[in-house]
Amino acid sequence: MRFIRKIIEACLRGKEKPNRQRETVIALAGNPNVGKSTVFNRLTGLHQHTGNWAGKTVATAEGCFLWEGRKFRVVDIPGMYSFAPHSAEEEAAAAFLCSGRADATVVVCDAGCLRRGIAFVLETAELTGNIIVCVNLMDEAERRGVRVDTEKLSRLLGMPVVAVSAARGKGIDRLTECIGKQRGGAASHTGKYSRVRYAPPIEEKIQRMEKAISTGTDGKSVGSHPRFQAVRLLLGDGSGNASEQLLETAEQCRAELEAIGLDREKTAAAIASRRILTADAICEQCVSTNGAVSRRTLDRRLDRLFTGRVSGRVCMLLLLCLVFWLTITGANAPSEWLSGMFERLEPVLRGWLESRGVPVFLKNLLIEGIYRILTRIISVMLPPMAIFFPLFTLLEDAGYLPRAAFNLDNSLRRCGACGKQALTSCMGFGCNAVGVTGCRIIDSPRERLMAILTNSFIPCNGRFPMLTALIALFLPGSIAPPFDSVVGALMLTGLICLGLTTSFAVSKLLSLTLLRGAPSSFALELPPYRKPRFGSVILRSALDRTLFVLGRAAAVAVPAGALIWLAANVSVGGETVLRSVCDLLDPLGQFLGMDGVILTAFLLGLPANEIVIPLMLMAYTAQGSMTGTDAPASVHALLTANGWTAGTAVCVMLFTLMHWPCATTCLTVYKETGSFKWTALAILIPTLTGFAVCAAVAAVWRMGFL
Repeated sequence: MRFIRKIIEACLRGKEKPNRQRETVIALAGNPNVGKSTVFNRLTGLHQHTGNWAGKTVATAEGCFLWEGRKFRVVDIPGMYSFAPHSAEEEAAAAFLCSGRADATVVVCDAGCLRRGIAFVLETAELTGNIIVCVNLMDEAERRGVRVDTEKLSRLLGMPVVAVSAARGKGIDRLTECIGKQRGGAASHTGKYSRVRYAPPIEEKIQRMEKAISTGTDGKSVGSHPRFQAVRLLLGDGSGNASEQLLETAEQCRAELEAIGLDREKTAAAIASRRILTADAICEQCVSTNGAVSRRTLDRRLDRLFTGRVSGRVCMLLLLCLVFWLTITGANAPSEWLSGMFERLEPVLRGWLESRGVPVFLKNLLIEGIYRILTRIISVMLPPMAIFFPLFTLLEDAGYLPRAAFNLDNSLRRCGACGKQALTSCMGFGCNAVGVTGCRIIDSPRERLMAILTNSFIPCNGRFPMLTALIALFLPGSIAPPFDSVVGALMLTGLICLGLTTSFAVSKLLSLTLLRGAPSSFALELPPYRKPRFGSVILRSALDRTLFVLGRAAAVAVPAGALIWLAANVSVGGETVLRSVCDLLDPLGQFLGMDGVILTAFLLGLPANEIVIPLMLMAYTAQGSMTGTDAPASVHALLTANGWTAGTAVCVMLFTLMHWPCATTCLTVYKETGSFKWTALAILIPTLTGFAVCAAVAAVWRMGFL
C-alpha cells in the first residue's frame, strides 16, 4: 500500500516514479539572523516537523521536499558562528555537521554582511566537500546599496553560490535545483575549494598532523576531514576519538608553537584572524557597496537614539507606553462585541441541551461553569493578544528588540544576571510560559535558572486585562476622555517598570544566595533596521502566538470551569465550599490589604489569570455562576459596597503583578528544569514577594501616609 501511495503521489505531482534510494540529508547551516529559517520554510513548505535534539533542550526542525523523484530531508540546525561552540545550540549544530550524517551542507549567508558568512563557509569547507552557499537577503542588500557578484564569488570559493531573497521566494527554485544536482556525501572532499593558508609556523604544523591523520588509522576514527581534525587537535579540541600517538603529535606541535610565542589562545586568534582576512580578500573582489555608506550612517544615527545612555531608555519607555495604549484602547470594542455575542449564544446552547434531555445539574455545569469561564477567557484575552502580539512582532521584525536588550544589559549584569534575560522578559509580556521556554538561549545554567525564576514578575497577557480593568475602575474621576486612556497607559507602564525593577532586585538577591556566581558575557548582534513584513507579521503572530496561547489557556480553563462551578454550588454545613474558603482566607487577606474573596479568586484563577475578577464578582454577589465586567459603574458600586477602597485596588494591582504563576507556566518551568525544587521556588519567590509588598503597602495606607 505504501508503494502504491508513493506512485499516486508522484503522478499527482507530475513526477517520475520515486527511486528506492535512501533519502538525501541536507544540513542547513549559517550564522544567526541570516534568514535561515525562512529559507527552510520555503524549501520544505508544510512538510516539516519540530522536535528536540537527543538529550538536549535544543529545538530542531526537519522537513522534506521532492526533486525529480528523489526525496531530500532538510535539517535546520541552530545558528552558529564557528565550530568552537559557546552554547548548547552551537554545540548541537557543530556535532551534527561533524557527525557526517549530512550528504550536503547549505550555508546561508547574509548578503549585507557577507564577510562573516564567508569566514564560516571557509571553516566549513575544511570539514566537508559538499557545500552550497546560499546568499540570502539579496533584496535587502540591494536597497542598502550592496551588490554581490555571485558568479565571481562561486569561482573564488570553488563551490556553487545561489542568490536568494527567501522572504519573497526569489531564487528558491534555483537553490532547490542546485541541491538536487549535488552528488556525493559529507566525506567527499574534492580539493577544489578555496583554502585558507595560515601563518607559516601554524600551516606547517597543520600539514604535519594532516599527513599523520591521512596515512594512519586515525583517519577512520576521527570521522571528519583530516585538515579539519588537524586544526581541532592543534587547538586542543576534538581529541575524544584520536589515538595516543596522534595526541602526542598534537602536543608536540603545540609545544613547538609555544616555543616561538604562540600559545593556544594566540594560535586560535591567528587562525580565526586569517580566516577573516581571507574572507575579506574574497569579498573585496565580488562585493560593491555603492550607497551602502549612507545607509550605515542612518543606522548609526538611529542607534545613537535607541541605544544611548539616556535616550535609549526614554525611547524604550515611550515605545512600551505606546504599545500598551494601542492595546488598551483597541481591545475594548472587540472585547465587548465578543462578550455580547457569547451572551446571545448562551440561550441557544441552553435550549439545545434542554431539547436533548440533559439533566439540570449537568446543563448548569456545562453552561454556567465551563461555557461562561471559557467564553470569558476568549472575550477578554483574544482582543489584547491580537493587538499586542503583532505590535511586539513588528518591533522584533524591525530590529528593535536587540536594542532593548542592549539597554538592559548593564542593569542585568549589575544584578548578576545575563543580558539575554532582557529578551526572555520581553517574551514574558506575551506569555510567561513562552518566556520560560525562551530562557534556553541563555548559556549559563545558573543564569538560565535565574531568568526562569524571575520571569513571572513580568505581567503576561493574561494579567493585562486585570490591571487595565482595575486602572479603569479606580482612575480618578476628574480625568476626562481622551486623557483617561493616556493616563491609564502611563499607569500601566509604571506597573510594568515596577515588575522589571522587582525582577532585577530578586535576580540580585538570588545571585548573592542560591545562585552565586559571576555574570557571563555574551555577544549581542544588532541587526540592521529592516522594514517589517506586515503580512508575515500578522500571520506569524496570529498562528504561532495568539492562537497557540489562547488554545493552551482554553484547554486549562475547561476543567477549571467545572471545578469552580462545583465549589460555588456544593454546600457543606449550609454554606458553599467557595464561601467557606473565602471566610477561611479572610484574616490573611485583610492583613495584605485585601480580603478572603480576593485571595480565593486568585487561588481559583491558577489555570488562567483572566478569570480572577469575574470570580470575585461571583463570590461577592453569592451567585453560583460566572459573571462579567461589562458595566464599569455597576462593578465599581459592587466592589465599594464590599469594602473596596483605593488602597484595596492598589494592593490587588500589586498582587496581580507579584503572585504565583499560572498552571501553564508552572508546568513549563518543570519541563525546562526537570526539578520539583526549582518549580516550587518559581511559585514561592513571587508569592512571598507579593505578600511582603502588599503587607507593607497596606500597613502604610492604614497609617494614613498614602
